[in-house]
Amino acid sequence: MESAHKPKKHGPNRLQESTKLSTAFLPSAANNSFAAERLSIWRKRVFVSARERSNRRGSAVVPFKFAFLGLVMLAACGSLPRGSGLQGEVLAHRNETVKGSGVDGAEPLPSEFAVEPITRDNLARYASWPAVGETSFPWVKRVDQPNGQVIAAGDTIAITIWNTEENGLLGGPGQRVVNIPASQLTSTGQVYLPYIGPLKLSGMSPEHARSVVEQAYKKVVPSAQVQLNVASGRQSTASIVDGVAHPGAFPLPDQDVTLLDLVAQSGGITPSIVNPQVRLQRGNKTYSIAFNRILADTSLNTTLIGGDRIIIQPDERYFLSLGASGTRAAHAFPREGVTALDALSIIGGLAAERANAQGILVLRSYSAKAVRSDGGGPRHTRTIFTLDLTRADGLFSAGQFQIRSGDLIYVTESPLIGTRNVFAVIGSLFGLARQADVLTN
Repeated sequence: MESAHKPKKHGPNRLQESTKLSTAFLPSAANNSFAAERLSIWRKRVFVSARERSNRRGSAVVPFKFAFLGLVMLAACGSLPRGSGLQGEVLAHRNETVKGSGVDGAEPLPSEFAVEPITRDNLARYASWPAVGETSFPWVKRVDQPNGQVIAAGDTIAITIWNTEENGLLGGPGQRVVNIPASQLTSTGQVYLPYIGPLKLSGMSPEHARSVVEQAYKKVVPSAQVQLNVASGRQSTASIVDGVAHPGAFPLPDQDVTLLDLVAQSGGITPSIVNPQVRLQRGNKTYSIAFNRILADTSLNTTLIGGDRIIIQPDERYFLSLGASGTRAAHAFPREGVTALDALSIIGGLAAERANAQGILVLRSYSAKAVRSDGGGPRHTRTIFTLDLTRADGLFSAGQFQIRSGDLIYVTESPLIGTRNVFAVIGSLFGLARQADVLTN
């Protein structure tokens, strides 16, 4: 007697037909060797499972048919979404060169970009290349000056004269004290005094100027004794414009006031400023230096002169981090010099589950005039420095390689991540298929 339930023959045939249709509809899966290999393995597994379930119930083939078609589509897509590229993908065109270059034994120039490994042997050569992303300014060193005050044009002079005469020229009968109204020195450094006329006082100390004025008045009032007070004008003040607790104009009480003195008078640098930079405007010239360098070297604590303007602002330099790094953002330079090892620490290191420690890339752009073919400069305006953190030389070299403003630190992804993600998706697809099978049965 024949069995009451016979397995349907068209179940596997329909799966085979679906496979053929899927392969024809998605040719990229059939053409990709890796995708084809995956397709072959899972096709066998699905057919076996489908036949076993078809013997129990023909409708059970449907959920696994759905899972199989999902795998076909996954293979056709080629790759899953990722947060970073592979090192081989980023450096895919590294061997392309400029036609006609490399004659007479010279090294051919790369056409797309240059790749330079960060190793001990190359550090000195890279350090000699032009710095990019930075503007260089000179600085004025400290010059010791006398501590005494010097009268300058624009200062205001107040004079008081005492005398013992009953009928003097400077006052009424019996008047012993005469206050001459305060006067501002002209641009030539002169002041006009009654009965004396113009008198040049600029360039003198207050005590010397008092003596000069007293001798001039003794010719008119023999018993005259003079007191002189000086109020600093604009040419005897320095201004600190921004970056401190109390910006403003501050008088220079003597010739030996330094930049640190003025910063202290203004309440100190604002704490929120990262790696403060000092800009000094003197006449038509601008000078600049990192504030930490002044603190470290007393010879850089410049002496101020009248009319100086000081601006303290955060360091404008920055570098970027992308890919499988701890953070993906723009980062300010926290100090004057930042090495590749410093930068990796600043960005939070590498993403432990994704990063390729052998594929750390530093992308930098140079100007066209900096490009050279003799090794004395970059070989291309677009240069990629490669860093391998799995080797001791790579770790030590990273601690000496200087990061420049505008650099991009790109952490490539481990090749194993793509495989792991594929298996995760496959597991999810078959999990859904099993659930659908349970509901169907």
